[in-house]
Amino acid sequence: MNPPRGRLTPPAIHQTVPINLEHGEKPVNSAFPANQGTEMKISIERATLLKAVGQAQSVVERRNTIPILANVLIEAEGNTVSFRATDLDIEVVDKAAAQVERAGATTVSAVMLHEIVRKLPDGALVQITADNASGRLTVEAGRSTFSLATLPKEDFPVMASSEYTANFSAPAPVLRRLFDKSKFAISTEETRYYLNGVYMHVATGEDGPVLRCVATDGHRLARIDAPLPDGAQGMPGVIVPRKTVGELRKLLDDDDMQIAVSVSETKIRFATPAITLTSKVIDGTFPDYTRVIPVANTRRLEVDAAEFAKAVDRVATVSSERSRAVKLQLDEDRLILSVNAPDAGAAEEELAVAYGDERLEIGFNAKYLLEIASQVDRENAVFLFNSSGDPTLMREGNDSSAVYVVMPMRV
Repeated sequence: MNPPRGRLTPPAIHQTVPINLEHGEKPVNSAFPANQGTEMKISIERATLLKAVGQAQSVVERRNTIPILANVLIEAEGNTVSFRATDLDIEVVDKAAAQVERAGATTVSAVMLHEIVRKLPDGALVQITADNASGRLTVEAGRSTFSLATLPKEDFPVMASSEYTANFSAPAPVLRRLFDKSKFAISTEETRYYLNGVYMHVATGEDGPVLRCVATDGHRLARIDAPLPDGAQGMPGVIVPRKTVGELRKLLDDDDMQIAVSVSETKIRFATPAITLTSKVIDGTFPDYTRVIPVANTRRLEVDAAEFAKAVDRVATVSSERSRAVKLQLDEDRLILSVNAPDAGAAEEELAVAYGDERLEIGFNAKYLLEIASQVDRENAVFLFNSSGDPTLMREGNDSSAVYVVMPMRV
């Protein structure tokens, strides 16, 4: 059972409280007197709005018992509008350029706003007006007008700031590689909650300190290394949750982008000039993964990664079970892949490979083999075997910065 984890407590239901100005107090939004109905008015391009709201609404949980958590907080000031969403574990803030006629803030259904903007015509100029007195948000574009219910901005929970112990920046392609190549091995088993993410930490590689990402579900493991960025030396090891890894991916498409990373014992933050993603990390201890990475496997198979993946996919077709074992029969410079499904049929395919060790028969889950083979960027994949009952190691050619381990199945 998962240990209790700290969660932000949502604010109490908003109540209107009279403000006493006798002793010099000022209302929080002194620029927006109570008798001024329209508090916020902005104009923004549809494409810009769609991108910003899309990032925010993906964080929102579709099912939740706290109404404010279904909303996005819209804050307009100067020539910028920001969209903030949270599920109490992750918070994303996306800033976009806009023409701000009147500054202000409100909250509205994130999914509803996203659906409306998505269906507006390309190139439309969208005008958003918030009337806090009536609790409505008006969205206008061309001849379309929508009026949406709002909730007070004061009810919106903002994730508490954290003292980060390490701050560094890394190119988007580096972080993309670290997480893309490891996330397939994240466990979905909730009882072992500490495996439900990617373990990001500083480790020692073959050529010195590296920034390393590891994920495993007990059946397969991925260990990916990158050069250690300046400022990351004192970083605490953290387990980045699966959902956060998915949201982070949206920040990493621009190859020229530098991502600012901040890490503490309890939180991690990734930021670009426009988007800030803050997340709690999993409160648990990642197991000692080094013990399961084989070091004495000597039987070496080298195979064209793309051809291998296609062959595995083809022979696995005869089985309706995704976990059906694929048998590998290895002989000198020859690999035979086979599947035997008594209820459906059988399949066999032969590949020319580089293999010079003694004969070996070993079985693997077809899905696991496909996922690992699809991570290979280089032409050839190298498998290192010990016996039919021991873990198998796979890497990309002679590159040891990406290492994968898969447990065999009985066949």
